[in-house]
Amino acid sequence: MDAIDRVLAQWQAERPQLDTLPMGIMGRMMRLIKHLEAAVGELHKQHGLKMGEFDVLATLLRSGAPYQLTPSELLSSMMLTSGAMTNRLDKLDQKGLITRVHSTADRRSIEVKLSEQGLLLINTLVQEHVNIQQQLTQSLSPQQQQALTLLLKQWLSDFEAQE
Repeated sequence: MDAIDRVLAQWQAERPQLDTLPMGIMGRMMRLIKHLEAAVGELHKQHGLKMGEFDVLATLLRSGAPYQLTPSELLSSMMLTSGAMTNRLDKLDQKGLITRVHSTADRRSIEVKLSEQGLLLINTLVQEHVNIQQQLTQSLSPQQQQALTLLLKQWLSDFEAQE
């Protein structure tokens, strides 16, 4: 019996008519997310980054050479507000991990590019990030991981279809 089972048992005793199955699913997911974010966040912290800063660097890396995107492209890829993005870019710029360059297509706009230091860091960090993700999911068999992926993908697509 885990902590969520105890909560559900209390609800069953107090309000037996409630369908608490969704509550159990969501409660466990929220607790799992806290554990997962803490483990991954600790890696980022060791490298002087916050999760959101890592996300910007990783997005630039996965965009491919020359590892450069407009702030709008970053925003659409990461689903952030423009204020949050500006804050992250300012911090990464101060750390020397990105540079802001004028667009070759439109001199009025800027593009965000990984600096040499940023490219070195994210290339190292992304492998460590994936290693931690593998460690965090190793208690599930490959078949269970695949089944969970399909279920989550289906569930998420229901929400994203409504957007």
